[in-house]
Amino acid sequence: MERERLCYHNFMRRTTLEPGLLPAFRLLLVLRLLIQLLAIAIALGLAQDFRPYRILALVETLLLAGYLSWPLLCRWLGRAYLPIAIIVASAGPLLENALFVWLDARAGVAASTISQWELVLVLLAPLIVTSWQYGFRGVSVFALGTGLLHLGLYLAVAQPGRGAALSLAFNVLLLRAAMFMLIGHLVIRLVNAQRAQREALAHANARLVHYSAAIEQLTLSHERNRLARELHDTLAHSLSEIAVQLEALNTIWRKDSVRAQQILDQTLAATRGGLQEARRAIQALRAAPLEDLGLALAVRELAASATARAMLTMDVRAPEEINGLPPEVEQCVYRVAQEAVANAVEHSQAKHLRLELERTGGCLMLTVSDDGCGFDPADAPANGHFGLRGMRERAELIGAALCIQSAPGQGTTIRLSVQEAA
Repeated sequence: MERERLCYHNFMRRTTLEPGLLPAFRLLLVLRLLIQLLAIAIALGLAQDFRPYRILALVETLLLAGYLSWPLLCRWLGRAYLPIAIIVASAGPLLENALFVWLDARAGVAASTISQWELVLVLLAPLIVTSWQYGFRGVSVFALGTGLLHLGLYLAVAQPGRGAALSLAFNVLLLRAAMFMLIGHLVIRLVNAQRAQREALAHANARLVHYSAAIEQLTLSHERNRLARELHDTLAHSLSEIAVQLEALNTIWRKDSVRAQQILDQTLAATRGGLQEARRAIQALRAAPLEDLGLALAVRELAASATARAMLTMDVRAPEEINGLPPEVEQCVYRVAQEAVANAVEHSQAKHLRLELERTGGCLMLTVSDDGCGFDPADAPANGHFGLRGMRERAELIGAALCIQSAPGQGTTIRLSVQEAA
């Protein structure tokens, strides 16, 4: 593969070579070699005299295969690299066939016919390559050139009195030319269809790149708008409330010290709330916790953040790291843990949370439980618990099992079980 890449890199600067052409040419030469070996086996099986042109054909095929496998020749020969290979692959068999006619003067019409059709099979390799690279004009030149060369060589070496063999050879040449034109036409149609698909794929990739850039810009715009709304609804409101309270405090500071102290306490509480909201907004601007920390540390960080925000106790049991999980599984586990912790902090009125993340026996288990007020899972959809529905949908997307256990006054336990692929 590396030699092929080097060959293309140097060769494509000077000419356009169809992708996959050289490997296909080498494969066709392998098939041609098998045909030649089969011909030798048939000749030996029929107890015919072994002729030296058979060895010459094998040597010519092996040398041509070595030529096509030498990357430096691409750089040295440039545009002439492929035509030379096609000429050698076409002229070599024709010369070997002429040598057969000259040496085997005793060969009759049957032997000559076998030789002609064997030649047709051998010439298919350069024909396909010519059709693939040069189109119908190249096929026409190939059919005419090989026909004239074959006829000239045959006339030069044919023995006197072999009119029947000469007539047969001429008819085979005409039939072979028609066959070559038909095969070349079929190959050209296939190559054109492949080229059209390749161009359509290139256009589709270009459109995808454009769409990807547009989606990225829209995503950034939507995220900026979301952060702007969040800052307006939280931080801006908190600062406005603080400003109003400070103005009231400045008015009654000397007249009513008790009321002033109450306003001061409220201002401090609003300040702390605004600080927490500012920290949340800053955290939202940073990269996703999964990308920064990994699943195990991200879950630990999530639990610590919830504990500090809600001022409750939490028992966290999770390994130092969990590796080898698909991204979609990590995302689902983290989002389920995030939603479960958020529900416990905001709705359950819990004082203690427990979060466990363990990986045993090819199964990843996440458990989030609290000692809060609980609820009836059967009434959850009617009461607008969209977070629970979202957790179930996430679990279904990766084929995980989600179990929600809760009852009024008995807390809540959410358990996610992910069976890892073998």
